[in-house]
Amino acid sequence: MSQTFAVIMAGGVGTRFWPKSRGRSPKQFLEILDQGTMIENTIERVSPLVQKEDVFVVTNQLQTEMLQKLVPWISSDHVLAEPLGRNTAACIGLAALWIERINPEGLMVVSPADHIVKNPEEFVRILRLALHVAQEKDALVTVGIKPTHPETGYGYIQNEEEEIDRNEYRSEGVYRVKTFAEKPNLETAERFLSSGDFLWNSGIFVWKARVILREIELHLPDLYEQLRDVAKTIGTSAYEQTLEHAYRIIRSISIDYGIMEKAGNVFVVKGDFGWSDVGSWDEVVRLTPKDADGNSLKGRVFAFDSKNNYIDAGNKVVAVLGIEDLVVISTDDALLICKKGKSQEVKDVVDFIRRKQMNDYL
Repeated sequence: MSQTFAVIMAGGVGTRFWPKSRGRSPKQFLEILDQGTMIENTIERVSPLVQKEDVFVVTNQLQTEMLQKLVPWISSDHVLAEPLGRNTAACIGLAALWIERINPEGLMVVSPADHIVKNPEEFVRILRLALHVAQEKDALVTVGIKPTHPETGYGYIQNEEEEIDRNEYRSEGVYRVKTFAEKPNLETAERFLSSGDFLWNSGIFVWKARVILREIELHLPDLYEQLRDVAKTIGTSAYEQTLEHAYRIIRSISIDYGIMEKAGNVFVVKGDFGWSDVGSWDEVVRLTPKDADGNSLKGRVFAFDSKNNYIDAGNKVVAVLGIEDLVVISTDDALLICKKGKSQEVKDVVDFIRRKQMNDYL
């Protein structure tokens, strides 16, 4: 097996987790389920596969200081600070440049920093299989999650029919990808679930550095051109200026839309390891233990005649009386109260605050 690198994508802000998640302390730096910060857990999960010195984290300039406090053992030249957010294609391409300099045949395990995995041993087993396929096939490999319900908040991956897909790994749960589907409405999600050949798109990828750069050159030539300009300056005083210039030109596009939907040699490994992307407070509610009244109470909370609520008191004392089905999140300077099922719309609150130029609350 070639040298394996981890690329942890940690530049997001997590707007659906306001008011806990802010620009300088985003979701991936929080202890969402009181089990360590999400980014530390993510790095720990891949540690059986990747040496510490082979971990790269892609973040943004605002979050670099906090990141280095949380994981001080990562060398500064393995913390890649993007000057602007340009989605996952640019993020992954930048990391591939750095890895290519070390080992063009190096395998990359690419993972968001803000997911939860309840069965890390099975997660590692699936990644070992994905690494083997990427190594042997020079393929783009993604991890698909066996769906448990008709989820509308995830993208989906459809695998090829058996008579078409005759790859030697199919018996191990590895399939050629037929198509990627965007986040569906409920009716479509139910149809995906009943068909049996759709998986949730985890956003976890495995490939060789040179292979993903080749695919970027083929499908996103403008991005590739800018990345090559950046590559020429890595390790020189011109790097940051060249990177900023490139990012002002690069268009924002996801790796799924820009590469995965267009590439030919794409495989998906079916995984079932207690995965969640924890995309909203409602998902936290689902994952959190409840008391006899169906409440999840964090901090100094006094609940009277109240049922089925999620309440995080922060540093305050919070008392509730006669409420049901609410999410209440308290911080030192802000308070969120919303109905369960509405927390995906918290991002609209953040957009409103931004329009009001109340940046101290972002």
